[in-house]
Amino acid sequence: MLSALVCGALVFPGLFCSSRKVLKSTFTQWSDADVVCVSERLVSAIHASLATAAGVTVMTSCRDVMADSHWLVNAFVLFGVPYMVFDIYAMYLSHYHTQKLKGHSSSYSGHSLQTVKAFLIKDSMLVLHHMALLLIFMPITLFFRRGLGDFFIGCLFITEFSTPFVSIGKILIQLGLHNTRLHRINGIIVLLSFFTCRILLFPFMYWMYGRQFGIPLHRVVFHLPLQCNVGNLVLLAPQIYWFILLLRKANRLYLRQRKGPARKD
Repeated sequence: MLSALVCGALVFPGLFCSSRKVLKSTFTQWSDADVVCVSERLVSAIHASLATAAGVTVMTSCRDVMADSHWLVNAFVLFGVPYMVFDIYAMYLSHYHTQKLKGHSSSYSGHSLQTVKAFLIKDSMLVLHHMALLLIFMPITLFFRRGLGDFFIGCLFITEFSTPFVSIGKILIQLGLHNTRLHRINGIIVLLSFFTCRILLFPFMYWMYGRQFGIPLHRVVFHLPLQCNVGNLVLLAPQIYWFILLLRKANRLYLRQRKGPARKD
């Protein structure tokens, strides 16, 4: 399993550095903020695609949702640990160069505790999400679940299914394609995939557990230990929060597009 950890530590930073070099030489008019932002999104999309593939593999291999195990669960968790650490750093770099580009040259003339603090405040939810995965999800998966529930870990991997489409949306904006049909279609896919794989997934897991043991869906919650229900609630709450933000953003874009033709008339 150590090889999975080392592999992750080499793959994700390597992809990020390679992407920065290729984008810098290809899009010479792009700023450092543009290059770092797109590179971070590309690596995020690759990790999410691998996580989704791993999740589907585990889910389709486990007939008993509690007892069946799959080697890919622990291997991919360890493979993803370096990514979580790296992505915090990549998000900070994106924040730093973006703020510097906006004219905050006095505060962002160099990396400092002030710039790190500003990043932690601005992206507190994302940083908290990554830290929770590192400090809570990872130890529970590797050491405390006694080899049970690989099916449900696979389900949680699939929550990343919407991430590549979120990244594609950011990249399309960066390429100046935010008013195209492609961007609108991608936005619809983001909403549908996010709602399905990050919110509906939780009742689906409860339903699968109930089907395994012959328990009606509405009674499954009473058959699970309190810590399981609390843990699922903690995981679900930020997903609902982010989905609301996505809906608000989609509504703003829709209203903006409706007003555009009206102004031209």
